Amino acid sequence: MAGKRVRRVEGADEVEAEAPSSDVGTPAAPEPARPAPARPAPQPRAAVAETTPAKPSLRAELFTIPNLLSAIRILLVPVFLWLVLVPERDVLAIGVLVVSGITDYLDGKIARATGRTTRLGAILDPVADRLYILAVVVGLGLREVIPWWLAVILPLRDVVLFSLVPFLRTRGFSALPVHFLGKAATAGLLYAFPLLLLGDGEGSVANLARVFGWAFTIWGVALYWWAGILYAVQVRRLLASTPRAR
Repeated sequence: MAGKRVRRVEGADEVEAEAPSSDVGTPAAPEPARPAPARPAPQPRAAVAETTPAKPSLRAELFTIPNLLSAIRILLVPVFLWLVLVPERDVLAIGVLVVSGITDYLDGKIARATGRTTRLGAILDPVADRLYILAVVVGLGLREVIPWWLAVILPLRDVVLFSLVPFLRTRGFSALPVHFLGKAATAGLLYAFPLLLLGDGEGSVANLARVFGWAFTIWGVALYWWAGILYAVQVRRLLASTPRAR
């Protein structure tokens, strides 16, 4: 074992270590411990938590092809009324109705094919349908192409259904989904109106258009009110089975 040598230096003991002995049995001095690698600091919970994707804004939803088509249909409603009532340009008015029917078919088809169904689209499409039906019955009623009782019973159904919306809101619903029967009724009426307008003239073509126009009108009105009754029954069941929303 290596010894120690002590000497006095100005009243204090100074310890001077001798050089280590070369004895084989002497253990080597332990190496200093290496510091452990630093671990990365844990991230805050808010930083690593999964975030819920934000819903697109109404402005972003508007600039999709299906919703732009619905918006164009709505913008063409006053154009149709002006063509029917002021210059009585029936051919151009029929063209507007045809464009409306085509875009009505395309907006739903494109939305389903591309998966771009939106909240705004669910509002714009039925609104455009109702506006066209209202505009056509008013225009054709003023032109005396259709009787006024027909111009009254079609919008009356929508007034009745609209009056049920406040009751739906008490159960947390904003509106009912569009029923297939309602879409069929709207399609029938959109076929009927151009034919009725075309049948307002003279000749064999006008006579044939008048016959088919009234056939589509009768079926369209019947389906329109049948769909309205189904909507009313659905509202009644929801009110009976769903508690009030808080």
